[in-house]
Amino acid sequence: MPRSDRQYFARSIAYGVLAVLLSLAGCSVGPKYQRASASAPAAYKELTPEAAKDLQGWQLAQPNDTAIRGKWWEIFNDPELNDLEEKANNSNQSIAAAASSFLAARAMVQEARSQLFPTVTSSPAITAGRQPTTTAGTGIATGTTGTTGVSTTTTQATGTSRNYSEFSLPFDASWQPDLWGRVRKTIASDVAAAQASAADLANVRLTVQAELAVDYFQLRTEDALKQLLDSTVQAYQQSLDLTVALYETGIDSDEAVAQAQTQLQTTQAQDTAVDILRAQYEHAVATLIGQPAPAFSLPFVVLNPNPQPIPFGIPSQLLERRPDISAAERAMAQANAQIGIVTAAYYPTVTLTGEAGFASTAITTWFTWPSRFWSVGTSLAETIFDAGLRRATVRQYRAAYDQTVANYRATVLTAFQQVEDNLAGLRILSTEIQQQDAAVQSAQKNLTVATDRYRLGIDPYLNVITAQTTLLTSQQVAVNLRLQQMTAHVQLIEALGGGWGTTQLPSASSVALH
Repeated sequence: MPRSDRQYFARSIAYGVLAVLLSLAGCSVGPKYQRASASAPAAYKELTPEAAKDLQGWQLAQPNDTAIRGKWWEIFNDPELNDLEEKANNSNQSIAAAASSFLAARAMVQEARSQLFPTVTSSPAITAGRQPTTTAGTGIATGTTGTTGVSTTTTQATGTSRNYSEFSLPFDASWQPDLWGRVRKTIASDVAAAQASAADLANVRLTVQAELAVDYFQLRTEDALKQLLDSTVQAYQQSLDLTVALYETGIDSDEAVAQAQTQLQTTQAQDTAVDILRAQYEHAVATLIGQPAPAFSLPFVVLNPNPQPIPFGIPSQLLERRPDISAAERAMAQANAQIGIVTAAYYPTVTLTGEAGFASTAITTWFTWPSRFWSVGTSLAETIFDAGLRRATVRQYRAAYDQTVANYRATVLTAFQQVEDNLAGLRILSTEIQQQDAAVQSAQKNLTVATDRYRLGIDPYLNVITAQTTLLTSQQVAVNLRLQQMTAHVQLIEALGGGWGTTQLPSASSVALH
């Protein structure tokens, strides 16, 4: 066969092999991802007409009302809380850690994409050396030596030394075509992991925001209790003064004075104890906004509960609003792609390699055309026997996928539970607060009557103490119920996703291109 015909034949084979490889590169093994089903009820049980009628004095917004905004805490109209939430978004270390985790996950997508392209390396070298004279040439001499007459052979160098230099600039390339979709499945897996990490970041941010709001309202509740106990201590001091005056005039006994003193001192101790919890909540707020506790303080301000209507939506929308649900769904997609990765191990791996460059023994001819060299080749690797390793690995990853499906459905069920819990809490608290306010009014009237009868000498001071204790207890319960209402309000917003949505997840293309 003439040389030109052989070259044409070789090129035809090479082009044919390349065409086959490119056509196979469109193949992809493994199951196609389909989002697992998760049943959603048609409506929330706690928002049925029968249940909603108990929400006296405070109504939830209807499903078609304006959705929850991203800065949901602004509905409370508290400038101090707004400022703290902004600081937490910028300086909270849990949020910073989650953001770094997302950046790392996004970088892994870039690492996986790099496998779609050839790897090219170069190792230029300049070598200078001297060839020893003992290897240039040899001569043989024989004879006897010593008294024993032993024959010996010696080697003598007859050549001359030679200095030499070598200059080389090789370029090596290797590429494994993605024939069975292993690399593409790896990219899909890493993209899903990066999206799950973005959802985790949103969930951490929402959790921190809600925790900060709850801690802030608890701190303000302690301020309200402090104000209540301060005013109660003043009232008890006045009662003690009255008892002492009646004792000095002979109208009352020293027993009544002792009872009034005990009542006053016990309440003073309660008043002092409030400062412990307030300090702890203040320290918790400092940590959440990324500031050291010793350098942070909040002024004394009494809690002013102002719950606002919440657009709760319909249950099916919850699947698109909760970042933890989105993270669980993306984990399913990641696990599904990993099944394809391990399935690709059943198929052979083709590696294309090539080398080209320049080499010479003189620098003047290093980069000349005659100094060129090249080589190309291909290799195929296939596992013939692995004692069931690949089959077991596929089963392992299918089981891992089934686990993510169960986790996803459990997350959905937990989400519905949390919404229902807080809806129930708000519904019941709405009625309980009204009942407790009525109890406070009754206790106040009872104290007024008991104090008047004591002044007139009709009843002993013990009746006044009983009425005082009942009033203070009722007032403390009323303050704490309003805290529970604000806490349930925040937790309901958190359970509804805090204004987040799946549209805020980074797309696969945006994750891959960064």
